[in-house]
Amino acid sequence: MLQVGVSLPRSPGVAASGVPMAELPEGDNMGAEQEMFGSSPVTVVITSEADTWDIDASSCLGCGQFVDWDRMPDPEQQAHIPRDILSKPPKELKKLAREGYWATSRALRAQVYHQLIQQVTCRLVTPDALVYRDVASRLFGKSSVSSHPLPEFLEGCSMPTYCLNLEGVTALKKILICVGNLFPDITYSPILPSLVALLLHYSEDEAQCFENISRLIASNAPHTSYIDQSFLAHQASCMTFGDLANKHCPAAHKLIASTSENVFEVYCEWLSWLFHDLPFSYAIRVFDVYLLEGQKVLYRIALALLKQYRLSVTSAELEGTDIKADLQAFVQNIAEHVTVDKLLERAFGIRLFSRKEIWLLQMANRKALMERGITMVQSRQSFHLAVDMQNFSSSIVTAQEMRIIWSWIPERFSLFPPLLLFSTSEDGCSLQRFYTCCEGYEPTVLLIKTTEGEVCGAFLSSDWSERKKSGATSGFFGTGECFVFTVRPETERYEWVFIKKPELAKAVPRSRQRSPSPSPASPLSSSPDGRSTSSNRLTVPTPQRKSRLSPFLAIRHFLLPSKTASMFMSGSREGIIIGGGGGQALSLDADLLWGHTEHCDTFDNPPLCQENFKVQLLEVWGFQNA
Repeated sequence: MLQVGVSLPRSPGVAASGVPMAELPEGDNMGAEQEMFGSSPVTVVITSEADTWDIDASSCLGCGQFVDWDRMPDPEQQAHIPRDILSKPPKELKKLAREGYWATSRALRAQVYHQLIQQVTCRLVTPDALVYRDVASRLFGKSSVSSHPLPEFLEGCSMPTYCLNLEGVTALKKILICVGNLFPDITYSPILPSLVALLLHYSEDEAQCFENISRLIASNAPHTSYIDQSFLAHQASCMTFGDLANKHCPAAHKLIASTSENVFEVYCEWLSWLFHDLPFSYAIRVFDVYLLEGQKVLYRIALALLKQYRLSVTSAELEGTDIKADLQAFVQNIAEHVTVDKLLERAFGIRLFSRKEIWLLQMANRKALMERGITMVQSRQSFHLAVDMQNFSSSIVTAQEMRIIWSWIPERFSLFPPLLLFSTSEDGCSLQRFYTCCEGYEPTVLLIKTTEGEVCGAFLSSDWSERKKSGATSGFFGTGECFVFTVRPETERYEWVFIKKPELAKAVPRSRQRSPSPSPASPLSSSPDGRSTSSNRLTVPTPQRKSRLSPFLAIRHFLLPSKTASMFMSGSREGIIIGGGGGQALSLDADLLWGHTEHCDTFDNPPLCQENFKVQLLEVWGFQNA
């Protein structure tokens, strides 16, 4: 185990170990191993197991004692502070925080922070300031020095110190040690040092800071979390951010997927962008809204950073570069690209799903990680892209094309390598055989190559056996994670219409929802000239209420203005349909030989290939162990 420690130098030019150090240039972002506070450098020393570090245990009194004021940015503007500011309703407080109102006064920010955190619902037994004083006295004693390692859950984690002075760095470490002592269930929490450091800038003393961070750790509000406390939870958050980036930043996602061997590894740094790489003046504004709105707001701001990054670079510029390091450098120098007000404005312009939906996605990602063997108590572990470029083989797409399709797939499924379930070249052109091979797998990827050489397909979130629950009628099933796509001649994805416009699914009461009337039958060509027979017609089925749906983007979670925009997938003895409402994104006949494609309301897609097409090859891919 590594121990990280600091000792206050006795003179400005002496490091913690007593060795004189050269001056370093100032900067907004501290290095992982060395920080600068004004003209007095201090070194974070990585020591062996047997070594220890000293803590000054003298009591800390007075507000702002932990801050190096030479490094602290000035208040943005002086403003009159109403006495009733803290009694305003939550909606108004959110507006004030987003607009930077707390930045007008250090005293106001300190007051607001403490009161907001005191209102966080948390576990009944949560350590407070009195407990901290007792534990700190016991751990560090009343003498001038004590020796303690930092908690194991911080191993490998960076520790930004922002504008803290040397006394503040010591207080930061003392608080983290007490957190480790009083919260033994925390096994991994890379965000925790940054949050404690930010709070210390606005705390009266160590005890108040400890009490506030303890309440965030112990928060038990439904569908809300502040601090991930295990590698499992942290990895699930990273996967969730990857899913959101995939949906809300398609241009940036495509750029990263095309230039990085491991997209997930890039997204694993998303919290570090916010609470390690951003300059203090930006990070503290992020913290303002985070306290009021929880983790969801962090996703918004990280997505805004990703969008801004995409605007600032080109594919040619990134060729041969380390995109992970390039993104970090971009965030560190964000002031050159966008102001903090404009960044937050763009962040809150991103229409995310509800807090509950995001929570459900996180839970689904956690479940997938647990299926891969990740536990609550294990230490860090890395994952790599599931598609093996060397061994992957498809008769329809190349390995590189499959990489692109895999980058669109939700993170929890792309952890697993692809598994060929059905192929017309091996299993024949039989719809019954198609169902037999695909049932029991959820989700699946459908690939179609036409006789004209066009390639298109669909990601289907639900098991094809769900079709049997509709009884005699063929009903639609699936979730909003379904999407259709083209690969050749152009590569494009078309997602559920409400992903780009989630506000459409919230405003209409259930009492005004209407069931769609069946659309006219869609002809499936039985010959190249497009003529059809009655046996080759598919009647659009009426959507049926499902008894079980995948947890994320289930239609029962939304108030939809029309069910024609939630027709994801349907199957019967006559054929299969993907996407409905005003048309069908894809439909195939019972022989899997002829198909039809057109615009549909569910995916708002153009025809995916020639409208009436003949199938040359069809494959269905599942996910090993999914």
